[in-house]
Amino acid sequence: MEKDEGINEFRFLEDFARRLGAVEAKVVPASCIVVEERVVWKCKIGCRAYGKKLVCPPFTPTAEEFRKGLRDYRYALLLKFESPAEAEQEVVDSVTRCMVDPNMPADMKEKSKQFWAAWNNDRKRILLAVLELERAVFNKGYPLALGFGVGACCLCEKCTLKVGECAFPTMARFNEHAVGVNVTKTYKNAGIPFGFPVKGKAFATTMVLID
Repeated sequence: MEKDEGINEFRFLEDFARRLGAVEAKVVPASCIVVEERVVWKCKIGCRAYGKKLVCPPFTPTAEEFRKGLRDYRYALLLKFESPAEAEQEVVDSVTRCMVDPNMPADMKEKSKQFWAAWNNDRKRILLAVLELERAVFNKGYPLALGFGVGACCLCEKCTLKVGECAFPTMARFNEHAVGVNVTKTYKNAGIPFGFPVKGKAFATTMVLID
């Protein structure tokens, strides 16, 4: 990654992010972000929220639309949070299957349910932190700063999709995967430690785009 002196203007965000609970925070050129259509394909075939949330595909910008819009941003604050969600590796490796496969043992289903509950509770904490960081960039004179959520939107128990209008329009945010961000490649480009598959405690990644 080439040295960019303009990044120094936003270094304060890294310390602020850590105070808000991030375990990793780094401002990088927006060119580090890798966008691929195949990431959204995984949303279509692997996520139960697909088509059920206003900030999930197919209601989000496509990967191509996001790739074009990303060119207008100079930097991104990449963030990594550790979640209290934890389970035996056997559960973590098949956490979604444990919830939907009728042949899964009851104890596995219960452990998966507890994992998701902890994960869902933590996603709101992370979203609120991202909104604080987005606001900090906004107040620095960059009104088009844009933060991202973690996973499917967690603000409502059930999305107001049928109404066609978000109940929390100033808080709801797309997540990285929904617009095609390849998180593994992006964090590798930025030199941020990124372990996958998950071992032990789960972690969440997100970002704030800076124009």
